[in-house]
Parts: sequence; structure tokens; C-alpha cells
Amino acid sequence: MGSDQEEGLLHQLSQLEHDAELLEDTDTTGLFATPWEEQLLEGEKQPPSTGQGPFFYIGGTNGASIISAYCRNKGWQRTQDSRREDYKLKWCEVKCRDTYCSFREGEQLLYQLPNNKLLTTKIGLLSALRAYSRVANKINKTSLSTQAKGLRMEEFFPETYRLDIRDEREAFFALFDETQTWICKPTASNQGKGIFLLRNQEEVNSLQAKTQSMEIDPAYRKMPFRAPQARIVQRYIENPLLLDGKKFDVRSYLLIACTMPYMVFFCHGYARLTLGLYDPHSNDLGGHLTNQFMQKKSPLYVLLKEDTVWSMEHLNRHINDKFRKAKGLPRDWVFTTFTKRMQQIMAHCFLAVKSKLECKLGYFDLIGCDFLIDENFKVWLLEMNANPALHTNCEVLKEVIPGVVMETLDLALETFQKSLRNQKMLPLASQRRFVLLHNGETDLWPRLGGSRLSCRPPPAPSGPRLAYETTPSAPPPPARASDKPGARRPAPPRDSGGRGSSSAQRRPRPSQDTEARAPGPTELQFDLWDAEVPAARRPLAGGEALTREPYGGPAVDEREEELEGRRAAGHRGS
Repeated sequence: MGSDQEEGLLHQLSQLEHDAELLEDTDTTGLFATPWEEQLLEGEKQPPSTGQGPFFYIGGTNGASIISAYCRNKGWQRTQDSRREDYKLKWCEVKCRDTYCSFREGEQLLYQLPNNKLLTTKIGLLSALRAYSRVANKINKTSLSTQAKGLRMEEFFPETYRLDIRDEREAFFALFDETQTWICKPTASNQGKGIFLLRNQEEVNSLQAKTQSMEIDPAYRKMPFRAPQARIVQRYIENPLLLDGKKFDVRSYLLIACTMPYMVFFCHGYARLTLGLYDPHSNDLGGHLTNQFMQKKSPLYVLLKEDTVWSMEHLNRHINDKFRKAKGLPRDWVFTTFTKRMQQIMAHCFLAVKSKLECKLGYFDLIGCDFLIDENFKVWLLEMNANPALHTNCEVLKEVIPGVVMETLDLALETFQKSLRNQKMLPLASQRRFVLLHNGETDLWPRLGGSRLSCRPPPAPSGPRLAYETTPSAPPPPARASDKPGARRPAPPRDSGGRGSSSAQRRPRPSQDTEARAPGPTELQFDLWDAEVPAARRPLAGGEALTREPYGGPAVDEREEELEGRRAAGHRGS
């Protein structure tokens, strides 16, 4: 009888979860917290305008209701034609090469930088941080300065090895012992898919045999994208800080509102908790991975989902009450020490790829950054995610997500218009909860529609200061010989079906953020879309070289819905 009752309860919970997901995808009434945001929702309810106002296109469902309400409130019209080129704003979950080839610089806003995989794939981020660290170490060794130096990669990023590089995977296999746990992740996946733990020698031997057999397989060498090898192994943090016995991490946001010049911001998000108590020896990944996709697999999720997401205020109160005296923490540690550390790490990561990102006036990007706090209150960066989940399926997310999305659009629009008119960026009327990390007005950057470089005058001394200004930026790396004035950008791949950029410009002479690209160790024939590359309020000094990477390749997409079915059906996402 007890078994029958349990099965009946599970069936009811499953049905409730299914109904909740349907409502989540079709109805966002009541998710706005302020009168101004409610006005935007009213704009969504109005019938489409019959005029010929600016058009906007949304590809996918991630945050679509909020974005649509925002645009309609401005009098814009939504188009369902993914190939229409006369849009004002295009926001897509899945990147399409043709979208970037037809993009009209200085006329349109386009969500997601073409090569954001430099930050949002695991191998891309690892490679960027390593290269930036190598250059910084070389400069520090030769520098006569004794001042405090910037962040070191090992201070915030867990020890990591690439499985697609022979020397690295052999080094990992040699150092592994059963006293430590490692976690293996695909480089460009999401939602916990393809992740597993390595705890004993048998599991490591199995992984080693698999990688070796694949390497010598002739068919494998002919594969254009060797996904089985595109993995990392990372030291698992076995002593996480627990909230009432549950593991958690923190989602924050990195906004690149403008790339000409760079205007980069930080924004708080929320804490994500597991449903069950943390057991380091458990084989259930739901107790190790905090993302909502994994937690939804539990039959208790519908009843307990509100407990899986905390606001930052809730987290701050809890740490004040439970840990401040015992650990000797400053009051409001979350909004002081922790916030500052996240900002430092994000700025470091951005600087690591600053000279490599695709830069055109109109590109903007919102990146989800996941941080873990261990029991010693050390902060670790786990990963960065393209197209972060913007769903509002619990009360905390209803309070956080709409504000994040709308201020993202506000800042992208305002910085776009000011750059187009050659106006000073600061102050920003639309800046509310976002905090400025990097102001690129003093950087060298190409002017729209011409090859002449422009160096913006520095902002007035009375302007706001960077939130993390006490942290020095990394020293300038040596310039590459290929980055001389007049060098041309690489053309898009021939099979792109589109023409090259209409705004090709000379790159400025590299001065601070261009890395020297050194050949790596012996590698498999694997190409992660050229991922081997060197990320509050006074602007950081220094110019940069605007280098170009080929288009293409999916970025890590962290949204909740599955995309495989759409791809199979020919959905381009743009």
C-alpha cells in the first residue's frame, strides 16, 4: 500500500511539474516587481502596431517575454522572419554565421559576440587564462616594480587539464591518486550533460583507454569536430561552503554593453542550491551540480523549487547569522568582500580576451558567471556561460531576471547611441544595479566607417571610480609581429554564404592587451574554433589590438530548454 501511495504521489508531482513548465513558457503575468516594469508588460499585451516602426527579432524562448515587452514599449514591431535584415535588435539563443555576415554596424544591435566562446567554453576560458598568466608572469619577472601584482589564475580557478592535448592528459593520468576527486566536463555543453566524477583508479584507467583508442582510430582523425576529446578534467572542490547542509553556487552577470569602446559591467544574480544534503561520496550528480536542469530531475522539485534559489540578500543574511562570528568575517561579507572578489575575477577574465573579441558597434553580450565558495570562504570561478537562463519559474527569479534583462538592453542602447554620436559615456542615465568594471574610452579603438583610429579623451576626474580599483591590472604583454598597423582582418570562412564585414578597419598598434601566441604542446588534430587565446569606476588605461576570429561554432548555452530537437529540425535560431 505504501508503495502504491508513493507511486501516486510521484505521478501527481510529475503532472504538476509538466503543468508548471507549460505555464512558464507561455505566461509571465505578474513577474514584474516595479510599476515601470509593469508598464512594459502592458506594452506586451497591446496589439502589434500597424505602422512601419523599427523591427526586432527574438530567436528562441529564453527571456522572450521580457525582451518583447521592452521593445514593444518603445513602439518597435516584432518580426518572425529570421532572415529579415532591417531589424533594430536581434536577440537569439543560437548563433548563426549569416547573421554576423549581414550585420549592419552602427545601425543594429545584435546579442552575443560572435566569438564569445573564448570565455564561454571551458577550453576557451582555460586557454585564455593560461595565456594571459604566461604573459603576466614574463612581464613580472622582468619588471623592476615591487608593487602588488594582479590576480593569479591558481588563486581563483581550480587546477584543470585538457584531454584533447596528449601531454596534458598524460600528466593528469600520472598525478591522479584516489585521495582526491576530479570532475570531467565537455567543453561546450551545458545543463550538466556529459559530466562525471573520477574517484578511483579504475575509472581513470577506463577514461585513459578510451582516449587512447580514439586517438589511433583513423575514422576519428577525419571527424571535423572531435567532441569526445573536447573535454577537461578539473580538481573537484570537495569542501564547499554549505547552506543548511546543501551545496550552492552563485550566478552573477558580466555585461559587455558595447565593444566600441568597451563598456563592461557586473551585476548580482542569485544563489542556486541543491535539493538534497551534500554528500561528497554520493554518485547522484544532483547533489554535486546546482543548476536548475539537474534539480528538476528530482520528483520533489515542484514542491521545493523555491528553496533552490536564494536572493543575494537572503544569502547575505544567512552568512551574517551563521558564519560571521565563527569565521571572523566582516559584516555583510556577501556585499563587500565576496562582491569585490567576483568583480576582480570577472575583470581579469575580460582582460584576458579583450584583444581577441570581435568588436563592432552594435554587438553586446550578457554572460552568466558561476562562482563557488569553499568552507574557508575562498572564491572559485567555475565557468562562464553564453545565453544564461532567463526563466522566471520561482519568486526570486521573478524579482531578479526582468531587471537584469531590461537594464542590459538599456545600457546597450545608451552606449550604442553615445558611441555613434561620439559622446562621452559617463554618466549613464540607464545604469542602476549594474556596476562598471571597464571603461574603454581611453583605449585605442577604430572609428566607425573608416580606418583612422580615435583615442577618446579621458573622462573627467570627478567621474565614478571602478568598483575594484585597488586591484592592479596585468602588465602589458609584448606585441606580435603580425599586429602591425594596416594588417587586415581574416575574412569569414568561404562556406559562410555571406560577404565579409562592410566595416573592415585597420587594427591599432597593440600596446597592453595583445598576447604573444606561442605554440602549444603536442595536440590531437582538434580545433576548438581557434580557442587557444591569451575578464567600481575609474577607466583602466591601455590600448588594444582588435583581432578577428573566424565565425561559427556553438557557445556554451546554459538555458533550460533542450535545443537538440530544434537543430535536428533545421532551426537556425536567428
